[in-house]
Amino acid sequence: MALSQSQTKRKQVHLFYYPECEDLARKVASQSNNITLQTIKWRSFEDGFPNIYINNAQDLRGQHVAFLASFSSTGVIFEQLSVIYLLPRLFVASFTLVLPFFPTGSFERMEDEGDVATAFTLSRMLTNIPISRGGPTSLVIYDIHALQERFYFGDHVLPLFETGIPLLKKRLHQLPDADNIVVAFPDDGAWKRFHKLLDLFPMVVCTKVREGDKRIVRLKEGNPAGCHVVIVDDLVQSGGTLYECQKVLAAHGAVKVSAYVTHGVFPNRSWERFTHKNEGSEKAFAYFWMTDSCPLTVKAIANKAPFEVLSLAGSIADALQI
Repeated sequence: MALSQSQTKRKQVHLFYYPECEDLARKVASQSNNITLQTIKWRSFEDGFPNIYINNAQDLRGQHVAFLASFSSTGVIFEQLSVIYLLPRLFVASFTLVLPFFPTGSFERMEDEGDVATAFTLSRMLTNIPISRGGPTSLVIYDIHALQERFYFGDHVLPLFETGIPLLKKRLHQLPDADNIVVAFPDDGAWKRFHKLLDLFPMVVCTKVREGDKRIVRLKEGNPAGCHVVIVDDLVQSGGTLYECQKVLAAHGAVKVSAYVTHGVFPNRSWERFTHKNEGSEKAFAYFWMTDSCPLTVKAIANKAPFEVLSLAGSIADALQI
């Protein structure tokens, strides 16, 4: 049977990955016969520095190559950058770096002289990825904290900013109370970031106000009364703001509150405060959705209510064909 024109134009992509990302990488490869998983030997010398070997490197000449990265801590960035800097130099046809979570995205500005904007630092490190035979590296990032960070990258990389919001919208339409959903934003920043992507839903906006030495969450606009309210933000760390927002929404009559974040960072196992085993938490959040952009968190919260993972695998597979 003859292949359609769209099928014949699809790229055959060789996908490498950091070990943390293996589950996501396998899901991505399962989305398409045009994606082949490749392996790397991640080893260390006795002094702790990387001893890395890219298998079948010569076979990559003229091929489309991608790397799925996870910058989950400063300790794993160097060895991944060592691979990321080499792959484009192996005479590949093109190189794509998939970094679902850009970890320093919330440190993008200076408020006082002496502040270090580490988002700019990491952007410069990625900008220095060598150009492949096919041109600049394609850099795929999901829901970066501030869209203006695209201007931190130089001309050697082409940032492709994707979003996990379509996954949320699909899940919301599957709920039995899908016709009673209100979307809430914990602050003006989240509203600016996402409201255009969720404009079919009624909206509520919260805000933080200073009372003495404390910052208190207040309802700024909208009416959550009688509705299933879903708080939407790009990432969660300790989760304090989400909890305070939930309390305000419940006090204003929300019958159910859930949350969505693209990136469940949750340092120091801070996700534990949301599990339904904790006293009172079951009343707090009916669902807590996140993507698999932070693989260590995904493993930690597996099969623990109210958490539910919405996989980026299909979206990443599509991005690799751009």
